[in-house]
Amino acid sequence: MAGGVENAAVARNKKVVLRRHVTGFPSEEDMEVVDDTVALRVPAGLKAVLIKNLYLSCDPWMCGRMSKHEDEASRPAPDFILGETLVNYGVGKVIDSTHPDFKAGELVWGMSGWEEYTLITHSHLFKINHTELPLSYYTGVLGMTGLTAYAGFLEVGRPKKGDFVFVSAASGAVGQVVGQLAKIAGCHVVGSAGTDEKVNLLKTKFGYDDAFNYKSETDIAAALKRRFPEGIDIYFDNVGGATLDAALLQMRRGGRVVVCGMISQYTLEKPDGLRNLFCIIPKAVRVEGFNVSGYFDVYGKFEEEMVRYIKEGKVAVVEDVAEGIEKAPAALVGLFSGRNVGKQLVELARE
Repeated sequence: MAGGVENAAVARNKKVVLRRHVTGFPSEEDMEVVDDTVALRVPAGLKAVLIKNLYLSCDPWMCGRMSKHEDEASRPAPDFILGETLVNYGVGKVIDSTHPDFKAGELVWGMSGWEEYTLITHSHLFKINHTELPLSYYTGVLGMTGLTAYAGFLEVGRPKKGDFVFVSAASGAVGQVVGQLAKIAGCHVVGSAGTDEKVNLLKTKFGYDDAFNYKSETDIAAALKRRFPEGIDIYFDNVGGATLDAALLQMRRGGRVVVCGMISQYTLEKPDGLRNLFCIIPKAVRVEGFNVSGYFDVYGKFEEEMVRYIKEGKVAVVEDVAEGIEKAPAALVGLFSGRNVGKQLVELARE
């Protein structure tokens, strides 16, 4: 479709912008929902895709970009700019396109704006191939967080049948998938979560062999020793800090620590240090971080595999859905108090 803005229809475009930089825990007041408008055509001469956003993903990593980093080396990605629209992964419908790979009416997921419509000029969009499943799944289990779990556990963790696996933040968007992939791989898996409700969910919905409420434990190392008397082969780390330090004590020889996220550290002015790093030497433990963007090339394989698991009942999905863009700031802030149960997302429109 040829692009252009002359005589193009104009639509309302509510968006979430950064009002002030975050210090410590994010608050709803750090963000603001503002009214704007958008022309429903791609500007002439621009290779781009105009998306109507249907679902937005809420993820802890956004907080890092909402803070102000004086030292470029310390920031995970470029800081969000005050007054500009926040961005994250989302699901949308193509309204107009001058990009040869996309056409109007197609459903896609990828990096988009926290707004009702986004003009996308980058090429990091994926076509949605399985519309028989809920489109919201492409913000989670079939999108970035699902691919994160898949790549982190299978490619970085390299599980073997019979491995003992520990997953922190196990009921979250990534953790719920990691635990189920571990069971498919024939592992014994234990998870930690922050409420008894979530612990019960891990055992009854996601098939974890055991789980515990870390807030009820006075000694995380002792809790892990009780549940892993023979040690941990794979620790999938979503929280960092004291939990990572305790897990290092329980690692088996040749164990693997997959460092995926550190939600316990994102809001600290001075991150916690680790005291037990000495454990990685005599036990030959491999500690490896990763970024999901390095695994986008395996997305097609991942999508088909995960769709099959879902249809076969091997992977269950739990979502926490906020309705309306006005609810997006509260949904994001809730991640840092554990308010959500399952994958947190925001529904803007069904179609």
